[in-house]
Amino acid sequence: MTRLLRYFATLTRGRIILWCYAIWYATNIALHFDARPRLWLTSLGLSFIIGAALMISTQSSSKGTTKLDGWQIFRLFLMPFCVSSFAALVKDAGYVLIFPPTLRENLIGLVLIGVFSGLVLALKKSRFAANA
Repeated sequence: MTRLLRYFATLTRGRIILWCYAIWYATNIALHFDARPRLWLTSLGLSFIIGAALMISTQSSSKGTTKLDGWQIFRLFLMPFCVSSFAALVKDAGYVLIFPPTLRENLIGLVLIGVFSGLVLALKKSRFAANA
């Protein structure tokens, strides 16, 4: 548990933003979940194709090859999965860009992001950040 708290206490701004994206995604997926296997298999297929292309494009440059760590590779495959499954689930659901059609749904996501951000801020001011 201490390791987890230290992880959240030492998150960079970019990682905090990625966690907020994940919270928004999970909230909306939970509110509009559809168990049809075809939707999820299509998202997995797109994730594989696009994730492989993203790996190729991020590893190769005119200056040589960049070594990616396991979490970076995981995110390169996870993001296309999230985008494609999100798009499929919210199709014809009345969304405006990425925002659900009801105030209630928007508030659920925003409150969860606010709670997460508040906890991270508190941890950054705690002993867990100091021990990192």
